[in-house]
Amino acid sequence: MAKGYNMGGMNRNQMIQQARKMQEQLIAAQQKVAATEVSASAGGGAVKVTATGDMKLTSLTIDPEVLNPEDAEMLQDMIMAAVNDALASAEQAASQQMSAITGGLNIPGLF
Repeated sequence: MAKGYNMGGMNRNQMIQQARKMQEQLIAAQQKVAATEVSASAGGGAVKVTATGDMKLTSLTIDPEVLNPEDAEMLQDMIMAAVNDALASAEQAASQQMSAITGGLNIPGLF
């Protein structure tokens, strides 16, 4: 091996070029994930939530019929259930996008 420039059949320049390409693909995938919207609902559709793949809520809709001051706890539970479902879907969508680029490697700090 000549001064560490040939690693597994790849020279240093090829490795750098491949790393840059992967970085560009990761950036594109992160942008696509951020633009992906997922929705969830609870209480038979009484509470609806939409979130993006980068874990930001973009919409929360509450059916006025469930606005009962006597039962605020039920509404809180429905909101939490819908938000948690939407965020779980967003996380799954992000994971699928990243796995397509990284080949299933778990690279810390991507999301």
